[in-house]
This record gives sequence, structure tokens and C-alpha cells, in this order.
Amino acid sequence: MHSEKASLGLRLAAWGGLLFLHFPILVIVLYAFNTEDAAFSFPPKGFTLKWFAVALARPDVLEAIKLSLQVACLATLIALVLGTLASAALYRRSFFGKESISLLLILPIALPGIITGIALLSAFKRLGMEPGVLTIVVGHATFCVVIVYNNVIARLRRTSQSLIEASMDLGADGWQTFRYIILPNLGSALLAGGMLAFALSFDEIIVTTFTAGHERTLPIWLLNQLSRPRDVPVTNVVAMLVMLVTMLPILGAYYLTRGGESVAGSGK
Repeated sequence: MHSEKASLGLRLAAWGGLLFLHFPILVIVLYAFNTEDAAFSFPPKGFTLKWFAVALARPDVLEAIKLSLQVACLATLIALVLGTLASAALYRRSFFGKESISLLLILPIALPGIITGIALLSAFKRLGMEPGVLTIVVGHATFCVVIVYNNVIARLRRTSQSLIEASMDLGADGWQTFRYIILPNLGSALLAGGMLAFALSFDEIIVTTFTAGHERTLPIWLLNQLSRPRDVPVTNVVAMLVMLVTMLPILGAYYLTRGGESVAGSGK
């Protein structure tokens, strides 16, 4: 009886914590459908889809969405290439300084965003690069690489080396082994890492603030809207769209990687 009460208390505490964390998000979603006359009142006085049409008809919103998608796709592509290569190199070989290199790869995601942003801005100024789309992509790629690297190296560690050795013993060359053995085992890890990197890049604001210059991604557009109270309904709609775009890849990545222990040859 005592254990059942404790279990019930833990469940209630967990649900209470989740409600506390997600209540502000629920408020934004609720007000995205609120009527114009009741934009600042609680509870909402009506339901409308008007603000979605208004938001998607504004050129500044569409330009910000387009730029954020472009940056996120480019940063994800760079992260997939560099993160996979780095994980393959560090997984297969032991050499002096390996742990230091691993730490340097993980460091950008561990540092506060403002530190990374200032460091990137200083480096770009030293190289004579003006802030713009390229600098945003490079800035986002620095921490997106970490996401891909962690996913891929974790999958490599669960993949049996005997599969690769058996492929080579049967006459497959390096490319065939990669295509038919390694890549299928890494497929879901690469997809999950890419989805997480895309989500992380799409809603990044701190590093973007230092590297964007005059460019305005969607998170920067939202930040600028805080000083325009008349646009609150449109801002709520855009904020809800950002949450959806970032939430769906994260959920997809979770479902792709939660069964990673069943990878062929893992643990054998």
C-alpha cells in the first residue's frame, strides 16, 4: 500500500512538472486562435483562423521562414558530412589526443550560446567576413555537428565489428562494405541526427543574433515582434508554427533511435 501511494505521488509530481513546463506553450497555442477583440483577455472570447491567413500573407514572415529553412537545411547537410566523418575516424582508431578531440567536438553544444556567438563574430571579423547567410550557416553547423556526431558514434559502438570483417572476408571492397553493411546500420542514426540538427538550427536565436548581421531568421523576427503589441495575434501564430516545426523532428528522432539496441550485431 505504501509503495502504491509513493508511485501515485511520483506520477502526480511528474505530470505536475510537465504541466508547469508546457503551460506557457499551451497559452500561446490557445491565443493563436483567439479573436481580434479579445487579444489580451483571459479566457479567450472566441475562436478564429483569421490570424493564420494574415500571418502567411505577410512578406516579412514568409521571408523569415524561407531564410530559416535555408539555413537549417545547409547547416544540417554540413553537420551530417562532418559529424559522420568525425565519428568514423574517432571510433575506428586510437591515437594520442583522441579524448581531447572528442571534447573539442562536444564543446560547442556545452558552451553558453552567447560565448559561442561572440567567439564566432570575432573569428569572422578577423577573417574579414561580413555577417550574413554564410556566417549564420557556419555558426549553426558548429553545434549541429555535435548532434550528428553523438548519434552516429553511439550507433557505431553498438554495431558489431565482426559484420565488417565478415564482409571484407567475403570479398567486398571498402565501398561495398560501407554501402551494404555500415550505411544500413547508420541509416536511422543519421536520419535522427539530421532531424535533431534541423530542429536545433531552425529555432536558434542566441548564436544567430551575433552572426546574422542584417538578415532576419524566424526566431529573430519573433524577438523583434516583442516591441509591437498590435501584432501579438500574428506573433502567436508564428510562434506556434515554430514550435511545430521543431517539435515534430524531435519526436521523429526519438522514435527512430529508441529501438537502437536492436541494431543488427549489437552487443554480440
